[in-house]
Amino acid sequence: MGVSVTLSTEPGPQPTIVSLLTRDRWVEICRIVAVAIVALLFQQHSVPALVLWIAVAVGLYPLVKTGLRELFRERKIGTAIFITLATLIAVLGGEAVAGSVLMIIILIAEFIAELNTDRARASIKGLIGSVPQTATVRTDNQERAVPISGLQIDDIVLVRAGEKLPVDGVIVGGSGSINEAPITGESVPKDKANGAGVFAGTVLESGAIDVKTERVGSDTMFARIAKLVEEAEDSQAPVQRLADRVAAWLIPVVLVFLVAVYLLTRDIRKIVTLMIFTSPAELGLATPMVMIAAIARAARSGILVKGGVYLELLSKVDTVVFDKTGTLTTGQPAVLQVESLDPAVSSQEVLRAAAAADRRSGHPIAKAVVEHAIQSGLELPEPSSFEVLRGRGIRAVIEDKPVLVGNEALMAENGITAPSSSGSPNETLVYVAVESRVIGRIHVADTMRPGAREVIAGLRASGVKRVIMLTGDNRATAEAIAAQTGIDEARSELLPEAKVACIAELQAQKHIVAMVGDGINDAPALAKADVGIAMGAAGTQAAIEAADIALMGDDLSKIVVGRTIARKAYRTIQENLIVGVGVVHVLGIIAALLGWIGPIQAAVLHLGPDILVFLNSIKLLRMRL
Repeated sequence: MGVSVTLSTEPGPQPTIVSLLTRDRWVEICRIVAVAIVALLFQQHSVPALVLWIAVAVGLYPLVKTGLRELFRERKIGTAIFITLATLIAVLGGEAVAGSVLMIIILIAEFIAELNTDRARASIKGLIGSVPQTATVRTDNQERAVPISGLQIDDIVLVRAGEKLPVDGVIVGGSGSINEAPITGESVPKDKANGAGVFAGTVLESGAIDVKTERVGSDTMFARIAKLVEEAEDSQAPVQRLADRVAAWLIPVVLVFLVAVYLLTRDIRKIVTLMIFTSPAELGLATPMVMIAAIARAARSGILVKGGVYLELLSKVDTVVFDKTGTLTTGQPAVLQVESLDPAVSSQEVLRAAAAADRRSGHPIAKAVVEHAIQSGLELPEPSSFEVLRGRGIRAVIEDKPVLVGNEALMAENGITAPSSSGSPNETLVYVAVESRVIGRIHVADTMRPGAREVIAGLRASGVKRVIMLTGDNRATAEAIAAQTGIDEARSELLPEAKVACIAELQAQKHIVAMVGDGINDAPALAKADVGIAMGAAGTQAAIEAADIALMGDDLSKIVVGRTIARKAYRTIQENLIVGVGVVHVLGIIAALLGWIGPIQAAVLHLGPDILVFLNSIKLLRMRL
């Protein structure tokens, strides 16, 4: 079965205000306009007071509905009830026109805020992209159009240059250059051929490929990313929860304050004016919009943040802990030398014994040994027993002989003396022992990940005070890698439990710790850290589950980018709270108490903080990194 996908290759358009004007939105616009017209006619004595009262009731309906829902379901007096009271007090106090104008302007402010929040949410789909929704299925030399939901696992999908991939799968024919920016955030296309994994939502820029389908629809990596980003929007950061709590107790305090002012002044106009500036409406806008914009911006860069809490914590991190293998290094070690330590045993026999024991292991070093043995033309026997010794190596039985393959600590724990070596500190020595006797060792070296040193420097420049590397490798190797990257401290020969203990120790010292690892072997340490960051999660769904933040590509610089976005978001929230809410409202309250402004002027000025908060928040979507 073959499938040919035809679609536009242009990125999804950014949502416009017009595109978000649903039927309910148009009803709201008509309501606001109708109330405004009636208020204008009443001011010109063209309609009676009864008509104005009806118009006010129509205008207040959505506010009353929202306010009562907050009161009875959430047990809180919200902004909606606050504004309703202000409007009714103004109308009942003889300031009917002022009350109407106040309500109209507040309705406009709320409408703009909700519309722009919807726009920020809709921007996520535009930033991430989209996947094809239709396909052409070819069976028995016949083609028919079917929806993507009709595809089955193991279908062969035909993708041509300029088309988006509709499924996750493996290339089984052809080759091409694929832009994986929607998944990894990296705009440089990757050349891929037979056996390479590919993702839905990515673009084949050149060539033609046949893809064997592995995941479709909601199971694809693209769909998982979109779902997690949407869920992240609803996860409140501590500063956001604090703002909600402040708003909850602020309204009762403000009401007491207003009653006291009225008892002293008996001035309804002043009370209405003060109610406008003591409304906590912007307090509720100050953080959610920032978090939505920041999470969307991070997703565009290939950084999946699971919630505002992790974004805020990342901005406050003062200690970053790195795993070595697969993080600071590529995790693809190569065998440099096979050394025999027994005159009666050849280097080929050493390699054969080690590879036979390692063939069932998924560790990168074990894979390198096995691959080197296969390339050397060796036939590897199947072990009759096999056991992974975490942080140490492998215990196996090969051709009825007990074999140990691992580090010096493994040899020592089994009472075997391992000869010292004068090899390079960058090398990892894998000892091979047969029947409790060392017969040789294998020199393996991992390659440094490009830009590692610059990333460490970038983290320090962003305010990180301490950078530590944790590894199961020997001390010499760890210190050599630390020297190359500029890391402060390297802790070596650690088991997974020891890595967790190191994180706990740092947290006990009141550090806010981020752990960067591969998301699988380092899952316990990632879970223990304040912020767990998984590298290269695009190919591993388990990595996404293990981490609080997932870097979809293997680019270390994304850590600095994520930190930059987090710090900018937190600073933006502070700006919104201090300037957009604090300063403007304090000045407004002072002006109202001094009698410099009345209800209508206050209502007009009330739009300022709304617009300021929105513009300050939405800039995160367009920030340059």
